[in-house]
Amino acid sequence: MTERPDTPRLTDRAEAARQQRLAREAEALRANLRRRKQQTRARTAPASDAPGSGDISSNEA
Repeated sequence: MTERPDTPRLTDRAEAARQQRLAREAEALRANLRRRKQQTRARTAPASDAPGSGDISSNEA
């Protein structure tokens, strides 16, 4: 498939800026995914880790 002759071309400087932007976006997406996974793990952690979540019957003695 050939490119159309009227398609605008990016200069070397513009292409470098585009690549840098794409790299920054990719890193931001990876950081966001890590943060979301950490939040999910914290929500699904066993409730026994929380203070005051012990068995009530063991406190009645």
